[in-house]
Amino acid sequence: MQAGNAIYEMIADLPPVLPVFPLSGALLLPRTQLPLNIFEPRYIDMVDAALAGNRLIGMVQPLAEQGQESSDYPRLSSIGCVGRLTSFQESGDGRYLITLQGVMRFALERELDTITAFRQVECDYAAFAHDLQSGLGEEEVDRAGLLQTLRNYLDANSLEADWQSVSEAETEVLVNALCMMCPYGPEEKQALLEARDLKMRAETLIAITEMDLARSQNGDGGTSLN
Repeated sequence: MQAGNAIYEMIADLPPVLPVFPLSGALLLPRTQLPLNIFEPRYIDMVDAALAGNRLIGMVQPLAEQGQESSDYPRLSSIGCVGRLTSFQESGDGRYLITLQGVMRFALERELDTITAFRQVECDYAAFAHDLQSGLGEEEVDRAGLLQTLRNYLDANSLEADWQSVSEAETEVLVNALCMMCPYGPEEKQALLEARDLKMRAETLIAITEMDLARSQNGDGGTSLN
């Protein structure tokens, strides 16, 4: 697959160690784009290092600890996604506005002891080699079921969609875009990230959305996998 000016054809094209950006509720998937506003000094350093090197950053969600206050050094989820820094802009007030293009998911093997302010991990990509194949599994996705669920959600929330653009979108693009745009919490986003393939990701999104609609109809409020 191509991300920016780089082409990634096999696992060997990716580094065994990545800097990671822990961000709750953020979802990056292969061949999608995630805009980010970087302002913390340690992550400014991370972007500087990425720009000076291979331009790759791992997005990973911090684990939600029951009854624990937010931490500057939270435990990390076991699965993340590496993105290539394809767009970079200085804001003029000390921030960076960047865009990551998703390349491939990875499993966190272990976190390294480093002298950098940002965190770095060893990665295992083996289980996600298929992420490099564009459109893989599109024919197995229940596209009609996904679109019906989307219609139900939009109707229930009095929202509109550009249905011509939706109908013209490739199935992989549609599934991943809906996953990234869905207004669900960190646990739901992690479940979508960890779905084995495109078919399972679509099924997971349908299930989460149907649960949300059922709760809304029953007056139970927000969505959670718990």
